Amino acid sequence: MAKIHRAIVSVSDKTGLVDFVKTLHDLGVEILSTGGTARTLRDAGIPVKEVSEYTGFPEILDGRVKTLHPKIHAGLLALRDNEEHMRTLQTHGIEPIDMVVVNLYPFEKTISKEGVTFQEAIENIDIGGPTLLRAAAKNFASVVVVVDPSDYDSIREEMVSLGGEVSYKTRARLAQKVFATTSRYDAVITEYLERTLSS
Repeated sequence: MAKIHRAIVSVSDKTGLVDFVKTLHDLGVEILSTGGTARTLRDAGIPVKEVSEYTGFPEILDGRVKTLHPKIHAGLLALRDNEEHMRTLQTHGIEPIDMVVVNLYPFEKTISKEGVTFQEAIENIDIGGPTLLRAAAKNFASVVVVVDPSDYDSIREEMVSLGGEVSYKTRARLAQKVFATTSRYDAVITEYLERTLSS
């Protein structure tokens, strides 16, 4: 286990977010964020660094490309006990990212709305979110990954009691939840496309 120093936070469902991130800030965690999430956190008085400021590359393509950048994904995927990985980060000015707090564009909610168009549905297929989640979950020994707001309270309590750390057991449980979530997300998209394109 290691103390969490840096987190990327980008959510559609903002339930409980401010209280959770306030605790992260109080524990000394630097917050990287994007778009509406960053605005919500700033409005609550929480200091935030925009992902585009951190990467040195702007959001492009109407927000389709925000977090898909080597400074983000190398910071997530680097093995902390691998000296070569850590030297590579240092060489390229990349900081490790120790936590990902992400939930996905509401695809299922979108397609359940009356009169939704095919294009609206397609635009609500999240790309960056699942990529962040899967990268963090793959490296769960070093990166805490949070996909479900219902986990905020227990994670906050654990971090406070452990001085900013999260146990291996909790990290593993959260990673498993990520893969279950992204698997279901892809299944809903697949079913929608099969139904829509075959009609």
